[in-house]
Amino acid sequence: MHRPRCIGADGVEEAAYEGAAVKTLQCFLVGIAVTTIGFPAKAETLKKEPAMGALKEGQVVFVDDGTCPAGQIKKVIGGNHVKAGGYKHIERIRTCVAR
Repeated sequence: MHRPRCIGADGVEEAAYEGAAVKTLQCFLVGIAVTTIGFPAKAETLKKEPAMGALKEGQVVFVDDGTCPAGQIKKVIGGNHVKAGGYKHIERIRTCVAR
């Protein structure tokens, strides 16, 4: 079986498994970075909806206040409306979603 050659930065041949280990570590670290940076934090579940102006624009919270049908929960996405002290005309979005 032919073993692949791996030449290091200094021009010296390294063992193929050492190169594979480094490549695996690089892929692992990139995966961790993408997972950490690429996905927002988990949304909170609250008993009552926060006051106007308390949520950041785009912030998502789930509210279990009994206003949605059985098996569903209210999903609230924060806005940035001038009526609540914001500077845009983006209102809060409220929808019932499956738990």
